[in-house]
Amino acid sequence: MQKVRVGSAERMRGGLRVPGDKSISHRVAMLSSLATGTSTLSGFLKSEDCLNTLYAMAAMGAHVSELKGGEIRVEGTGGVLRSPGKVLDMGNSGTGMRLLTGLLAGFPIEAELTGDRSLLSRPMKRIQHPLHEMGASVALLGANGCGPIRISGGRLHPITYTLPVASAQIKSAVLLAGLSVDGEVCVIEPEETRDHTERILTALGYPLEINGRTIILHGNPDRLKNLPARDWKVPGDFSSAAFWLVAAAMTPGSEVTIERVGLNPRRTALLRVLERMGADLQIRADAENADWEQTGTVTVKGGSLRGTTVCGKEIPNLIDELPLVAVAGAVAEGETIVADAAELRVKESDRIASVCRNLDLMGCNVEERQDGFMVRGGPVAGGVTLQSYMDHRIVMAMSVLALHAAKPVVIEDVACVATSYPTFWQDLETLCGNVIG
Repeated sequence: MQKVRVGSAERMRGGLRVPGDKSISHRVAMLSSLATGTSTLSGFLKSEDCLNTLYAMAAMGAHVSELKGGEIRVEGTGGVLRSPGKVLDMGNSGTGMRLLTGLLAGFPIEAELTGDRSLLSRPMKRIQHPLHEMGASVALLGANGCGPIRISGGRLHPITYTLPVASAQIKSAVLLAGLSVDGEVCVIEPEETRDHTERILTALGYPLEINGRTIILHGNPDRLKNLPARDWKVPGDFSSAAFWLVAAAMTPGSEVTIERVGLNPRRTALLRVLERMGADLQIRADAENADWEQTGTVTVKGGSLRGTTVCGKEIPNLIDELPLVAVAGAVAEGETIVADAAELRVKESDRIASVCRNLDLMGCNVEERQDGFMVRGGPVAGGVTLQSYMDHRIVMAMSVLALHAAKPVVIEDVACVATSYPTFWQDLETLCGNVIG
């Protein structure tokens, strides 16, 4: 699909389960591929990004197959990887490229990682620096400290590293490299970020000490060779559910329920933002997965929203949902301000610029700022053609805003949605009816 035409929706009704969590799918693909034995992955996100990670691990020795019912079976390598013999294409995935670079840095192999134009424009010095401090050979082959990345793995040594920015990807790259270290690897965060890597390693019995923003991993190459296989039930992706939660919250008369979605407290800051804006939310936790990732059911009823301010410590655990905060702000009463979010400028697109340009075209009152934006609520005119900037989250966020526009909106170059949410358009039709032209 190259472009879509999205019309307005009077209300949204229904329930659904969103696809599996993207961040978790990457991590369980890597660690199951290293395990001793066979792991079964149910709910694994079969998007382009996550499948590229699976293909990369298969190229280095893991055996991957699909079972009836869509589950993925991974026969691990017992903590040993081989040089892939080809360039590994990570597509559009910064998570895949950064985490896999960290993981491979400690193995005595040669590997090169590449990706699409968007991925090869994103900063990679942020992972190169700590890995070099650990003794890794990580060469950035692109301009301005970007990929492709060539890794000549080998023996690494312990490190204590303070992250320069709050980034779960940098943290995870260092921790995954630490699996090959004989000794302690300590990471200190400026703010708490997503902790999926820590939770998965703990579920595998790997020794970690977590004290607030300090994480200590007790590396041991022998332990890595005995990493246990297990079955994983990947929760629904909260960042995917967020599109429907916001769309329903800003549409009076709507009621949407998302089942078995991940409720990791470091992923769900959007729920607190929506509550501040006046959204009617009901949250019920599930019993399953509680040993490593909490899941549950979220129901939202639509109504009138009011503006809010999002900044500071909230930002790291809300970073993917900030375009949706702008969308909600566009119809809320008063001003919605996002600050301290300069990290948005180095995502799949410059998301601050992408959001502001598209909102301006839609007739919204928006002001771009260096580290965020201000949106003043009001009518949404629509009747325009928007650019995707090859960014899946921009496409989906603008589709949600188009549901409130006075005239239909065309969004171009929407194929990028498949990198994270392959069934987005079907789910949009399920909840809203015939709104896609």
